[in-house]
Amino acid sequence: MVAQIIATHSILVKIFLAFLMAGFFIPKMTAKHPLKFRKASFIYTMIFQAIASMIAFTGLIAMVMGEYPFSMSIILMILIWAAMMYIEIKKYKVIKTTHIEDPAKHALLKGLFYKISAVQVFLIAVMVVLMVFKAKGLVAI
Repeated sequence: MVAQIIATHSILVKIFLAFLMAGFFIPKMTAKHPLKFRKASFIYTMIFQAIASMIAFTGLIAMVMGEYPFSMSIILMILIWAAMMYIEIKKYKVIKTTHIEDPAKHALLKGLFYKISAVQVFLIAVMVVLMVFKAKGLVAI
């Protein structure tokens, strides 16, 4: 049962990584329509939070059911989750409150969207690599 929960957690992380990669297309698809960029960003943020919450929930269930100790890797996963949620909420608030019809501000927000998405992909990829290395015994965290 615990192995199935961990597999679900792992699959959700990979789905999340694919979702983050697909998010790079939002500024491209809405390049000429600033208000559509705002709406797409809102939908993206809601899906982001839903998937991230599913990942956190399955991780918590796996930790409790598998009686895993509160290790450094679990603390690192929690910190990355919290940082990503905070950054995503702040990103959407900036997009929501900015006068997006101004072409300069729209271009600035698109650049911000790309940079934040790149940081989020990097954080998830680093955590996945660390957990693979931990499973193979190459790293002890």
